[in-house]
Amino acid sequence: MNFDELFGNFPALTITGLEQGAIYALVALGYTLVYGVLRLINFAHSEVFMVGTFTALWTWEALGYDQNSPSPAIGPLILALVAGLVVAAVASAATAVTVELVAYRPLRRRNAPPLAFLITAIGASFVLAESFGIGTSRAPFGMPVLVPSETVFTVFGAAVTNLQLLILGVTLAMMVGLDQFVNRSRLGRGIRAVAQDADTAALMGVNKNRVILLVFVLGGLMAGVAALLWNVRYGYTKFNVGFLIGLKAFSAAVLGGIGNLRGALLGGLLLGVAENYAAGLFGGDWKDFTGFVLLIVLLMFRPTGLLGESLGRARA
Repeated sequence: MNFDELFGNFPALTITGLEQGAIYALVALGYTLVYGVLRLINFAHSEVFMVGTFTALWTWEALGYDQNSPSPAIGPLILALVAGLVVAAVASAATAVTVELVAYRPLRRRNAPPLAFLITAIGASFVLAESFGIGTSRAPFGMPVLVPSETVFTVFGAAVTNLQLLILGVTLAMMVGLDQFVNRSRLGRGIRAVAQDADTAALMGVNKNRVILLVFVLGGLMAGVAALLWNVRYGYTKFNVGFLIGLKAFSAAVLGGIGNLRGALLGGLLLGVAENYAAGLFGGDWKDFTGFVLLIVLLMFRPTGLLGESLGRARA
């Protein structure tokens, strides 16, 4: 155990962990929304994220940017980022809705058992991943460097870059927007009503199918935003890029209390920071291992997660 590495780079590891955890948190919001309403673990959500990474890349290529392109000026840069964000979010939301309509809704109509939903979710995940694997020859794809990393200021000697501020700022803005939408809007009340008691909500005039569709749209939008941030930060994508990210995002949702929006944010940030501390203490090979061990240990003492409040009982 390298305590000198951990304590010597503690501020830098914390900042990088928050940056990584923010991406986990955005993807985790999709898992927690669907589970909160349907009690379904949507394992295809990792591929919803993957679709967003590819569509953002194709959008930038259509605008004339590739791996060898110089960083654009501020005007074209904002246009490229906004265009990539919109296309990735819409594509991910459309993919999530397609999975709901094609895979899950027929099962709900037939009152299928939970195991059927679980198997279908895993199957949908493989179908999406393998479809992109065949279409892209399973090769990784690099991204244009739109936002070069530059230090903005330092905290206890650790550099804080413009990319880190962008990722954290966008994540917090999306989280606050989603939280306010669910807790204060009319549509959000419908989501909470169905999450609490779908049958009673239907008697009160709430259209359950529309609410479920809305939940998949919102989860897909969050995954699309996370996909764009992933592209900007890590600079590559692949047909199976969502696999490990999906597992970590699901772990983050469970860590914070699955079905709880604010818990997904907390769980994602905590998981990202814990992974980076482990990398500093034990080495990079232990990074992924430590995140899942943390999840197991926490659930042994708090099975409902850190916040443990269901979506149906959530309040502003």
